[in-house]
Amino acid sequence: MFNHADIFKTMRALPEASGATLADLEPHFAARKPFVVRDMVKDWPLVKAGKTSARAARDYLLSKAVDRPFPVSMGSDEFNGRLFYRDDMSMNIEMGKAKLPLIFDRIDAVENTVPAPIIYLSAINVTRFFDGLHEENHVDFGDRVPMESIWIGTKSRIAAHNDFPDNLACVAVGRRRFTLFPPDQIKNLYIGPVDNTPAGRAISMVDFHNPDFEAYPKFKDALDNAFTAELEPGDALHIPSMWWHHVEGLDPFNVLVNYWWRDTPRYFGGPQNALNHAMMAIRDLPDDEKSHWRDVFNHYVFDNTGEVTDHIPEHGHGILGPMTAKNASKIRSFLIKTLSSE
Repeated sequence: MFNHADIFKTMRALPEASGATLADLEPHFAARKPFVVRDMVKDWPLVKAGKTSARAARDYLLSKAVDRPFPVSMGSDEFNGRLFYRDDMSMNIEMGKAKLPLIFDRIDAVENTVPAPIIYLSAINVTRFFDGLHEENHVDFGDRVPMESIWIGTKSRIAAHNDFPDNLACVAVGRRRFTLFPPDQIKNLYIGPVDNTPAGRAISMVDFHNPDFEAYPKFKDALDNAFTAELEPGDALHIPSMWWHHVEGLDPFNVLVNYWWRDTPRYFGGPQNALNHAMMAIRDLPDDEKSHWRDVFNHYVFDNTGEVTDHIPEHGHGILGPMTAKNASKIRSFLIKTLSSE
């Protein structure tokens, strides 16, 4: 009989780093590789409450919660915590809103049920939905301004996906297992649709707990390149931009706080938008035309050598020059105008 635990036993362990502050970790960030930091946030009051009990952690969160409806995902216990597609490619969760005490009452009722239904609060903005939680539980990012989110729920399995920003994921309550793949493993992970996703990012169609190697034979190659780590409350993990990650909340109640940030200016925009537009405008062209546009993209975007502008007076470079806020605004305005007229 297939035992999914054997998959994780054969993977390489994620490397570990030490450091109490972001400044200590800067050399590791620069390497653009994932790493674990044990006990990085062990002194958070939320972590300490969770080590007392799951109920203590919920009581602590309730004491900080703003009196407003929280977005929550709910799913049947038949999925054993896996947030995924049904056979008709609709999501196996339903989105709703409720006050946090009501959500936690529901978690209280099913916490020790096996299997438990899916109750999942994802990417909740910490400062909008809680008062004082950030002040008592946060990582100091210095001059960086990250997006800080909290993820709360019953046992869960989040399919492998990637994110454009860098990510520092801090486990606050419950254990989590992360499985990571380098960006180039996109060809071996059998990625699903880009416009019908659980949370805005395309996901792997492979069930890591029951992989179908006949349907997804290249997934074996992905496993050869995989890293894994099981994190305890207080541990943190850095996931560099575009690294694929499969995330499991292993305990009946789990809480994670994460920080997304990018070291490039926000006015650069999102690369996914460029990809979506290219699918519409280029992907289905005849092969000879696609080959031409591949050369054009290499010339202006991926290579971007001095050959692009050396022959043009500097004052005439326009958007071929450095991507300043002014040039980004000029491009954005042009795109809005042209896309609106198509």
